[in-house]
Amino acid sequence: MEAGALAGIKYSQGWEAADRKFLRPLFPRFAMSLRTVNDVFRALVARNSDQVMLFKQTVKWIPISSRELYRDVVGTARAMAQWGIEQGDRVAILSENRPEWAVADFATMMLGGVVVPLYPTLTAEQSAFLLSDSGARIIFVSTTDQLQKIKAVKDQTHLERIVVMDYIGVTDGIPMHRLMHGGPTSPDAAFDDAAQAIGPENLASIMYTSGTTGISKGVMLTHGNLASNVDAEVDQWRSWFGPGEVHVSFLPLSHITARHVDYVHFYMGTTVAYCPRMDKLVEVIQEVRPTTMVSVPRVYEKVRTQVETKAHSGLKRLIYRWAMDVGRRHRDEVLSGRTPSSLQWKAANRLLYRKVVAGLGGRVRSFISGGAPLGRQLAEWYADIGIRINEGYGLTETSPVIAVNTPAVHKLGTVGKPLRNLQVRIAEDGEILVKGPSIFRSYWNRPEETQNAFVDGWFKTGDVGHLDADGFLCVTDRKKDLIKTSGGKFIAPQPIESLLKSYPFVAEAAIVGERRKFPAVVIAPAFDVLEEWARSINLEFQSRQQLVELSQVQALYENILAEINGKLAQFEKIKRFVLIADEFTIASGILTPSMKLRRRVLEERYHDQIESLYSEPVASAEAAPVSGTR
Repeated sequence: MEAGALAGIKYSQGWEAADRKFLRPLFPRFAMSLRTVNDVFRALVARNSDQVMLFKQTVKWIPISSRELYRDVVGTARAMAQWGIEQGDRVAILSENRPEWAVADFATMMLGGVVVPLYPTLTAEQSAFLLSDSGARIIFVSTTDQLQKIKAVKDQTHLERIVVMDYIGVTDGIPMHRLMHGGPTSPDAAFDDAAQAIGPENLASIMYTSGTTGISKGVMLTHGNLASNVDAEVDQWRSWFGPGEVHVSFLPLSHITARHVDYVHFYMGTTVAYCPRMDKLVEVIQEVRPTTMVSVPRVYEKVRTQVETKAHSGLKRLIYRWAMDVGRRHRDEVLSGRTPSSLQWKAANRLLYRKVVAGLGGRVRSFISGGAPLGRQLAEWYADIGIRINEGYGLTETSPVIAVNTPAVHKLGTVGKPLRNLQVRIAEDGEILVKGPSIFRSYWNRPEETQNAFVDGWFKTGDVGHLDADGFLCVTDRKKDLIKTSGGKFIAPQPIESLLKSYPFVAEAAIVGERRKFPAVVIAPAFDVLEEWARSINLEFQSRQQLVELSQVQALYENILAEINGKLAQFEKIKRFVLIADEFTIASGILTPSMKLRRRVLEERYHDQIESLYSEPVASAEAAPVSGTR
C-alpha cells in the first residue's frame, strides 16, 4: 500500500456527488438500514477518513485512507471484470488477516461475485477440495508459500488465475498491487451504479464450516443475510464503536465471526488494525492499543493462565489471592457496569487489575467473546479483576450473531438477548431454533443437508439451551455432544470442560463416556506451566511422556479433578482421567480452525488410552476416588 499517496487530493465535486447520491443518507444517524455488504463499503468511503485501516510494514504502522481503499477496491474489481468475472462467479481468498483481504472481499462483492474464504492453515488437498466444490475461478493468495500450495493442486480445480498479495518474490502469480494501484483517484460513477444494483437476494459468500465432524459444508450467505446481521448490531454498539476507536483484526477472516466484526467496525468508522499472526498479537496490542477487544475464549484463557503463573509463589501469590478475594466481593458492581469505589478495590486495582488491562493495551473499553463457549468461571475471573466480558453466540449459518451481551444489557452466564430482528424458540428436546433475515439460504450443492437443517421454517442450531425469565439466552451444550451414560443419564460436557480449563495446569480437556458406566476425561496439560512447576520441586524428566507419567504429576491432576467433582452432580463426577503428552491442535485435526473440539477425531486418535480408562472396575460411585492412567 502507498499510504498517503492520495492525501493531497481535495474533496472533489465527483466525490461530493457520490456522497449525495449514495452515502449521505447513511450518516450521521445510520437512519437507512443496510441492504447489502456493498453499503458497508460505501459508508466506509463516505467518511473520507485518513485512517480506516492500519497495517505494519517492517517496524512502522501505515494508515490507509478511505480514498486509497476506494482506489484499491475499484482497481481490483476492474481487473476481475476484464477477466470475465460476473454476478454469481466464485472468487476464493486464501490469506492471513491483512488489508488486501478486505480489498479482495469488497471488490468481489461490488461486482456481484461470491467470496469463498479458505483458512490459510488448510493443506493443499483440503484447499483443492473446497476450490473444486465451489467452482472458484480466481483465487487471491497472501504469500509465495500459499501460491506454491495452490499451484500444486491447480489441476484439480477450476481456477483460471492466481493473484498474489505480497509485493516481493512474485514470479509466476499476478501481483495484486498492480491491480489495486490501477484504480481511480476520483469516483467511478459507472462502477458505483453497477455495485448499487446488487440486491439483498444476491449471493455474497460461500463460507465452508470447519465442521466438528470433519465434514465441510458450504454455507450460502446472501448480501441480505450479512447486511441484516450488521444492521441489527449497530444500535447496540453505537456508543462503543466509531471514529476514534481502534479494533485489532486477528481472528481469521476466513471465519464468519471475524469477518462480521470487521464489517461492523468498518460501517461505524472504527479504525481496523490487522494482525496477520497470532504469535504477534501481544506485540500488536501493545503498539496499537485497541479500544475494543473481540476474541475467542482461548485467548482470554491464555491471559488468565499467564497471570496466575506469574503469581505462583511468595509475596506475589499472597497479593494475587488477596486481590482476587477483593474482586469477588465487588463482582456484582463490575457486572452492572460500575467501577467499584472502595479503597480496597482501588488498592487491588493498582497492584493487579490494571496491570492485566495494561497487558491488553490499556485502552480497551469493551471486551467481547464469541466463537466458542466462554465458560462461567472464566467470565467470573475477569469480572473479579474489573473486566466485564460480553459473551455472544451464533453460527456461520446465522451470519453469525444470534444473541450477544452488550454494555447496556448484560447478564453473566448467558449469551445475551437475541438480536431485535430474530425469533428464537426452544424445541421440546431443548434445541435452540431461530428464524430471521440473517439465516442462510442453503448449503452449497447439498440439498439433503439443507432440508435436514430446518423444521417448519426454523433453523436447527444443533445447540441446547433455554431462554430465562428476562429473555436472555443460555446455551448449555451442543446437542450432538451430549453424552448419554449406560445408566441413561445425559451429561453436558462443555461446562465441565470449561471448569477444568479454568485451572492453569489444563490446556484442553475432553469428557468421554458415551454408553459407558461413568464419565472420564482426556487432558492435554498446559506444558509450559506444568514443566515450570515440575522443575520447581526438582522432578526429573526427559520428555513430556515421562513427565505425565510421574506419580507427583498424576497426583496433581487427581487433586484438580477432586475439586471439580465437588461441584458436580453425582452422575457427572469424573472417575478416571488420562494425561496425554500431545497438544490438541488444528494441525492434528482435533481442533477446528475456530478452536472447537472434534470429539470423533479425538476419540479415534486416543482410542487405546480411552479404552484403558474402562478396563478395570470402579468401586461404588460414592466411594471411588479419581484415578489416572499412564
